[in-house]
Amino acid sequence: MTIRVIIVDDQAMVRAGFAALLAAQPDIDVVGEAPDGRQGVDVARSTHPDVVLMDVRMPELDGLAAAREILHPPTGVTHRPKVLMLTTFDVDDYVYEALRAGASGFLLKDAPPADLIAAVRVVAAGEALLAPSVTRRLIADFAASRPAPRKDTTALRLNGLTPRETEVLELIARGLSNQEIADRLVLAEQTVKTHIGRVLAKLDLRDRAQAVVFAYESGLVTPGTT
Repeated sequence: MTIRVIIVDDQAMVRAGFAALLAAQPDIDVVGEAPDGRQGVDVARSTHPDVVLMDVRMPELDGLAAAREILHPPTGVTHRPKVLMLTTFDVDDYVYEALRAGASGFLLKDAPPADLIAAVRVVAAGEALLAPSVTRRLIADFAASRPAPRKDTTALRLNGLTPRETEVLELIARGLSNQEIADRLVLAEQTVKTHIGRVLAKLDLRDRAQAVVFAYESGLVTPGTT
C-alpha cells in the first residue's frame, strides 16, 4: 500500500528536499505541500494523507495549532492522518505539547535521510516515533518544565495495570525500544508488543507517544532518574 504524505514547512528548500527524497521511494507518494500551518490544514483536509510532516514554527498558524486542528477536526470531518512533527532542540516545549495533542512523534530536521524515510513508514504503520536516543534527552526536559504530577484520575488509572504492564510502561517512558525492553525483562519482543497493546487499551491512549507523556504526568517516571 502506498503511503500518502504531505509536507508542511515554511522553507521552500526543505519542502523540496523532503519531497524529492520521499517521492523516490516506491511505497511513498507526496500528495501535497504547504508553506504554513493554515494552508497545511486545508491541504490535509483536501488530500487525505496518511502522514503529515509538520514543522513546528511557521507563519499564519504554527505547527502545534495546525496539528491540533488536523487531529481534532470539526464535526463532519472524519479523516485523521498521523502527524509527525519536525523540530529542532530550541522548540522542544512545543513538541511536548504536540505529543499531548495527539501527534505520533517527532523527528529532528537534521536527521539523516534514511531516518526520515523510516519515520514516515513507522508512523504510517500506526506506531509512534520516539527514537530512544532522542527520547532520553528530550522527554525528561519536557517533564521537568511541567507542573507537578497529577494525583487525580491520571495517577489512579495506573492502578488498573498489572505489575508487568507498569514495568513496561516505565521502560517505554525511559526511551527503550521494544527489543531493549525485551532484553531487559527477558521476554520475547512479541510479548512486549502484547503488553504495550494492553497498556494502551487500559489507559485509553492512542499510541506510544501518549504513553510516554502519561508516564511522566502521572508521576510514574520523574526527570533525571534512570
